Amino acid sequence: MFFGVVALLLAYLTILYNGLVGLKHSVAKCWANIDVLLKQRHDELPKLVEVCKHYAQFEQATLIGIMDARNAIASHASQHRVEQLGAAETTLRGLLGQVFAVAEAYPELKADQQFSHLSQRISQLEESIADRRELYNDAVNLNNVRIDQFPDVLVARLFGFEAARPLRFSAEEKRDVDVGALFNAR
Repeated sequence: MFFGVVALLLAYLTILYNGLVGLKHSVAKCWANIDVLLKQRHDELPKLVEVCKHYAQFEQATLIGIMDARNAIASHASQHRVEQLGAAETTLRGLLGQVFAVAEAYPELKADQQFSHLSQRISQLEESIADRRELYNDAVNLNNVRIDQFPDVLVARLFGFEAARPLRFSAEEKRDVDVGALFNAR
């Protein structure tokens, strides 16, 4: 009887442990999915900048800002610096909004097939990144709740499971881009 109870207890602890491992890996998988999309956008942005450069008067400071933000995002993502990634993402989003707004003043750029294709592709990537952020935060929430719940907390502490950090954005980072102001900034 004693060995039966011990066996059941070990089986239960094993189930708890495996559940926590699954959640930990789910968080890592969600982060990897965001990383893949960031990499795809990272690869597309130089192409967009190059197309815009062919229009001599196009705003060079904006294009340089895009490349700087792109590099900052890549650095923060590779080092899992969640807070800094949010700030760099906001900067990039604003600069992309500027590019698309300023492109309205360049009919030949707006009509350029490559520009049109790249801007659509980047917009699709932005939507996918937003969706993956939500999935990541859901996985982080599930992980963090489980490692705080009893009896999971006992197993989590025993084996060193740690809370994951959700992607959070400040009010400034979440505000809509004022496209009208972008037009007037020219």
